[in-house]
Amino acid sequence: MPTALRHGKHRFFFFSNEGKEPPHIHVETAENYAKFWLNPVALAKSTGYNARELRGLREIIEENRQLFLEKWYGYFGS
Repeated sequence: MPTALRHGKHRFFFFSNEGKEPPHIHVETAENYAKFWLNPVALAKSTGYNARELRGLREIIEENRQLFLEKWYGYFGS
């Protein structure tokens, strides 16, 4: 499970067997979990985060979208 970024208490990552899905990023903070699509940035699912936290995570993902896409395609290929 490659980690793409650590931002404060959040860990952004993807699973090594997900290359057949569209580009996305997972985020964990303690017991909370979310998955965001990257093209365009959109919430796929979440557990434990409130609406304000999800907005904050979305902002972090939008700011780092290019990095996440580079790491995704660097790992899985085009």
